[in-house]
Amino acid sequence: MSSPTVPHVAHAAVKAPFKFPPEFSIFLVLIGISVFFEAIGWYLNGQSFIFNAERLKVIILQMAVIGIIAIGVNMVIITSGIDLSSGSVVAASAVVAASLAQVSDFPRAVFPHLTDLSPFWPVLAGVLVGAVVGLINGSLIAFTGIPPFIATLGMMVAARGFAKWFTGGMPVSMLTPEFAWIGEGSNPVVIFLVITVIAHIVLRYTRFGKFTYAIGANRQAARVSGINVNRHLIWIYTIAGLLSGVAGTVTAARAISGQSGMGVSYELDAIAAVVIGGTSLVGGLGRVTGTVIGILILGVMMSGFTFIRIDAYYQEMVKGGIIVAAVVADQYRNKKRRT
Repeated sequence: MSSPTVPHVAHAAVKAPFKFPPEFSIFLVLIGISVFFEAIGWYLNGQSFIFNAERLKVIILQMAVIGIIAIGVNMVIITSGIDLSSGSVVAASAVVAASLAQVSDFPRAVFPHLTDLSPFWPVLAGVLVGAVVGLINGSLIAFTGIPPFIATLGMMVAARGFAKWFTGGMPVSMLTPEFAWIGEGSNPVVIFLVITVIAHIVLRYTRFGKFTYAIGANRQAARVSGINVNRHLIWIYTIAGLLSGVAGTVTAARAISGQSGMGVSYELDAIAAVVIGGTSLVGGLGRVTGTVIGILILGVMMSGFTFIRIDAYYQEMVKGGIIVAAVVADQYRNKKRRT
């Protein structure tokens, strides 16, 4: 009696084709821009743009504060929202933090009885100012149905007005060395990197992150699936405001002063970096790693223009063009996804 034929149930595993991460194309853009400025630098100035440790350090330090803001703005845009108040929150947080970090022998201290404090208190105050502003933004958007553009635009004007009122138009100066240390050397970069790692883990590996993407992809479906959309949006905008408060505190420490004019157009730089980094303005798509690359692209371009001595006014026009181009690219990506 012949033995029954055993069917072949095991098949060789078919390897899926290797795919580059979504950020790879954006990283290539960063490389291309850097090589372009390197070539132009040798042609016009006879020196290297990329292989200059001091210049690279300046780029990273300049973009660290924008990067801190952009991490929060990235979360907001993933939920299909927007935050135009970030720059003004930087100013409000900076002046409040600076007012509690003044030395006791300064005759015009904002709070004469609250001087020479531990850095903990001005940092806490600055961060809380940002968190409160974010909480107000989120509550307005969640409970009144106001579009995020309008709610945060109003807060942008109000927070800047608060900063001017708080200081009377005068800088808050003479800060303690302990507080100023926060903005010294590479400390802002370290703060930015720590925040970046935490945000990456939260968005990629936690339920909070999954809820954030779900709300941005389809808010009604997220609500039907049991997600408390209003509560989550309040958390998202509060975190974004809190990070703007951190950025304001770091800015005050770097400048050893708090001024109502700080943070002007920071919100636009942050939004530009986020969109350049591949986060979709319609929501549901975006990564922290892409935002970091977007920040570097913006920093390299601005530093490169300065390196080849392009007038600052032209730089602003180019930056505006970059923002428009990034939005056009985002629209193209979304159309391609739908087809």
